Amino acid sequence: MFQKNFTKLILIAFVFSALGCQRTIFQSPTVAPATLRDVSAIKLNFRFETDVPAPTVSPNKTAQSDERNAAVQTDFDQNRTQELLDRTIASPDRQRILAVYRRVEDLPSEFRLDMYLPDGKLLRKITPDTMAVHFADTIVWSSDSANVAFVAMVRIGGGQPNAAPASPSPTPMPATEDTANTSLSTELNAEANANAANVDANAAVLPTPVATVDEAAKNIFTFRTEQLYVCNAEGGELKAITQNEGLIYFYFVWSPDGSSLAALAETFQEWNYTKAQADAKGEIFLPAGRLRLVEKTGRERRLDDNLTTVRPVWSPDSAKVAIAFNTQVRIYDTIGDAPTQAAIPLRNQLLISSKSYDEEAQRKEESANINTNINSNAPATNSNTNTTANTNANTTINQPLGTLPDENMLVSFNPIINLEWSEDKMLYLQTGYVKEYKNEGDSRHSYLRWHRLIFSPQAIALGK
Repeated sequence: MFQKNFTKLILIAFVFSALGCQRTIFQSPTVAPATLRDVSAIKLNFRFETDVPAPTVSPNKTAQSDERNAAVQTDFDQNRTQELLDRTIASPDRQRILAVYRRVEDLPSEFRLDMYLPDGKLLRKITPDTMAVHFADTIVWSSDSANVAFVAMVRIGGGQPNAAPASPSPTPMPATEDTANTSLSTELNAEANANAANVDANAAVLPTPVATVDEAAKNIFTFRTEQLYVCNAEGGELKAITQNEGLIYFYFVWSPDGSSLAALAETFQEWNYTKAQADAKGEIFLPAGRLRLVEKTGRERRLDDNLTTVRPVWSPDSAKVAIAFNTQVRIYDTIGDAPTQAAIPLRNQLLISSKSYDEEAQRKEESANINTNINSNAPATNSNTNTTANTNANTTINQPLGTLPDENMLVSFNPIINLEWSEDKMLYLQTGYVKEYKNEGDSRHSYLRWHRLIFSPQAIALGK
């Protein structure tokens, strides 16, 4: 009996001892992350919400302004008659004005940059004669107004007297380079083109400007394909932060903290091939690139090997960047010693939501047709005609339960075309059918719908 009771006492003591070392469900096993910045991409939970209102974009006082500066325009009109001002870009703090212009002898797709004060005083000429700025509509200030990022390469047009290309490699470019130099959009507006047509080629030589290009800038490497460059708010410290000759960088966006750029790039050969395909179809060329993270220091990391036309977006805390491939969203860490990435496939969710969207659109159309028939005193048989005309749309309703809808039967099922990261925990995505043709009347923008992902950290298992 004594041995039996002793055994029970030992067992009870062991149980209490174990419970004493066990955390209760009311105790936190670790320090919970204060923000999603502390949560790696691979440890994010998400909730998908379909067909939500478009993200509200409130006027941002810290955004750069493309409104033309009148004082800078006056300086060009009075003192720089042999140069055509394409646009001015004000820094977010409105203390600096970037002038984007070209000389009359320059190619239409090749630009130059100068830095101005808001009162129209030339502060500094940024780009040397050997450098041509491309894709002027993608030039962007960092949100803190400290730096400007743009794409440039060696100048192949006129306007570089007594200067030779500063390319690090002497190998000439293929004869098809002109196609790679085409802007992502029309680089000159109609007014600038009209001014160029009226300029007398024999006019007087441009007077020497007040500011000149820094000697250091004259020694900046220029490459044979479009690379990323940055300069500071004074127009100085010009440098290339990418040096991958053979790659073309075209879309890029600053991180909110101004430390890095998320950029798309593709090879020179890919660029020419896809452009030739678009030209053959009469479409506006839309390049597709691979996502890269480029720091101001020049350190670069390729984030993905897949091509996409969707522009990257940063999380507001600068800790992550997102991109989309067809119906999948991918998120990448941009900080930390062991960055991760996470793929969020949304095809099934979008198929199901598109089925509901099409059915609701069909019901509204049928209701509108019936009301129209009643109001016009049309025979009742007309409603049957309308129903018969929508037989193809009805097939989605009659599909067996438990199976995914057939995407070929859904008109509103389309890929992701746009992203907006409004706050750390909320990423908006837009789907739609978009086709842009050189003949504007043939272009199509249909079934543009917004959805969103709501992020939260994964639950952490209780530990000892």
